[in-house]
This record gives sequence, structure tokens and C-alpha cells, in this order.
Amino acid sequence: MLEKKIKILFRHRSMEMGGVEKVLLALLNNLDPDKFEMTVCLTLNQGKLRDELPKHIRKLYLTDGKEDFSDNSILQKLQLVKRRLKLRKLKNNPAIADRLINDTFDIEIGMDYRDYDAILNSTNKKSKKIGWFHSEINVPKFQPLVPDILKSFPQFDHMVYCSHKIKDMMHQHYPDLNYPAESVIINPIPIEEIKRKAEEKLENFPEGPVFASIGRLHSRKGYHKLIEAHTRLINEGFHHSIIVIGDGDEMKNLRAQTAKNNVEKTFILAGNQMNPYPYIKKADYFILPSESEAWPLVIAEALILQKPIIATEVGDVGLMIKDRETGYLINYEIDEMYSAMKKFLTDPGLVLQIRENLKTIESQFDNKKIFDSVENMIETLYRK
Repeated sequence: MLEKKIKILFRHRSMEMGGVEKVLLALLNNLDPDKFEMTVCLTLNQGKLRDELPKHIRKLYLTDGKEDFSDNSILQKLQLVKRRLKLRKLKNNPAIADRLINDTFDIEIGMDYRDYDAILNSTNKKSKKIGWFHSEINVPKFQPLVPDILKSFPQFDHMVYCSHKIKDMMHQHYPDLNYPAESVIINPIPIEEIKRKAEEKLENFPEGPVFASIGRLHSRKGYHKLIEAHTRLINEGFHHSIIVIGDGDEMKNLRAQTAKNNVEKTFILAGNQMNPYPYIKKADYFILPSESEAWPLVIAEALILQKPIIATEVGDVGLMIKDRETGYLINYEIDEMYSAMKKFLTDPGLVLQIRENLKTIESQFDNKKIFDSVENMIETLYRK
């Protein structure tokens, strides 16, 4: 037992519904509070998960979230401008944030690349700095961010990758980078919580075969391609619905695309839901059409709920799913999305075999091992 608790500061942008946020919550709920005194500092006090932080965690934030803005649209615009100015000021002068936090820590952790500057520019030079990295470095739309990420990496004391593929890809593309100490720690899965929450009743669920999907609505999530594959199947008479849980910048474009393709009633953009699990449980299948992923939590969640999955073979998805055994792996192409969905709709034998194989899937996930790895990494770094 350590003589005093290790003081940890987690920095993160906000608590929108997403994989990184769920990982943060899992760490806060499961790291030993007898060993660690934990504080979370959000840049924006925003997002559906902002009130989910456990009670023993000290929570701070630097600016208000949109949820606390005025309902008056003019006032709201003024509040947004004011917040933007404050964020710029905080970025240019990290000492202001440190004064607001008003504490010193042994370990400071940035939960994804958007938090790196806040950690590395901290005025607390004695703390050990840990970065968490969840992104495939070669994704085209990610390229403008790469130079800053490459500058950040060598400044950390330790870098955690959430998948082997993410780490391998980083080293393959940038073999000469001066990497800090590294670990691969996959995302923890709250198995019992998922099962419990999945039991919640749903109103207005579509009839007939339903594919569920969960993800932020960004172009790299592939929903624009999925709409095309879905439209083709509908036009050929294969009745089914797709329900997508999530929100994001692409919502407007995707809504316009479903209207143009005349599939608004069968391709349902349901927005963010506080509890997405009943949608997975009630659906017949799960589909993930992403251009890039790391170790997607949502695949693990769908596996736990024993849903046959169609997913693009990106990141560590190929390690999570055995093709044609516990799911169906495809490339990031409309034709392959179309063919895979058609296969699920017309080959009950294959679907039945996958369902059978999913009955023992839980043994694949060992949370204790994951949290032990995180605790060991923090304690080792602290002692250095």
C-alpha cells in the first residue's frame, strides 16, 4: 500500500456521448480510490455524460456547456462568442487554467489528442504526463492534425494506445519519432451495466428486420455510404430498417441524403440517446460502417448483447470479431455493405450460426486485467 494517495488529474474536452468518454467513466469508476485521488477537469461542462461522474471524483470545468446557455437565441450567440474568447485566452495562457484548477498533481492525463496541449502546457512541471491515443494516424481527414500530434508525442512520459493496430500504425508511419514509454491497454467493458440498461423498454421501434448502429455523425463513420447500400436494398424489395443512434456535424447532410433517396422512413437518424443499449438489444443485427476506428467499444457492446455484427475491418475490429463466426467483416465500400446486409437478410443459417457462437463471447473481455494494467502503469510512473 502506498503511503499517500497518488493525485491524478484527467483533462478532457467535454462529456458528449462517445467511446473516449465511456473509457474515462470506466477508469473513474474502477481505479482504486484508496490508492488514487482523482480530479477531472473538463474544458466545456457539456454533453449527456457530464452528470455521470462518480461522487468520489472532484469535477472542475473551465467554461459553461451549451446545456446551461440561455434559450434566447440572441443571448445564446453572445454566450457562444464569450466562451470562444475565453477558450482562446485559456489556450494562449495555460496558467489561467491552472489557477482555476488551483491544485498540483503527481500525474496528469490527456484522454485524447484534443487534450494534449492542456496537459503538456500545464505549469506543473513536476507532474508525470500520460497521453491516451485512440486514432488511426493515416485517416485522410486527420492529416491537418498530425504535425501537432507528432510534436506532442515525445513530450509525454507515457503514451497509452487503445489498440495494437493504432500503435503499430503509428510506428509504421513515423518510425523515427522519439516515442515515450508505451502501453497498449484496450478499452474496458462494463458488462453487467450494459445488460442491465439493455432491459429498458422502448417505444416506437421499427417493424421487420432492423440493423442498429451507434456512432458520432462524422463523415469517417461511413453513414453516407450505408444510406446508399440501404437504398439499393430497399429498391430491390429487401424490406428492412436501419436505426442510427448518435449526433454530430453530418446530421444535416445525412438527413438531406435520406430525403433525396426517399428512405427517411427506413433509415432512421434517432439522434443521441442517453441509453443506447435497448436499441442494440431490440434490433436483429448491428452494423458499423466506419472508415476508421481504434478498438471500438460499440462492437464490444454489441457482442455482449449477442447481436450478429457487420463491421468494416478497421483498427482492431478484426481481433474482436472472427469473420463469419462471430460477425461479418467487410471493406469500407458501398458494394460490400450492400452484400453483407443482403446476406444477413437472406441467409438465416449463417445468422443462426453466428448467434450460437456469441453465447460464450463474454469470456473474451477481462476488465480486471485492464484496470490492473492502468494502475500498474500509473504507480510505476509515479515512482520513477
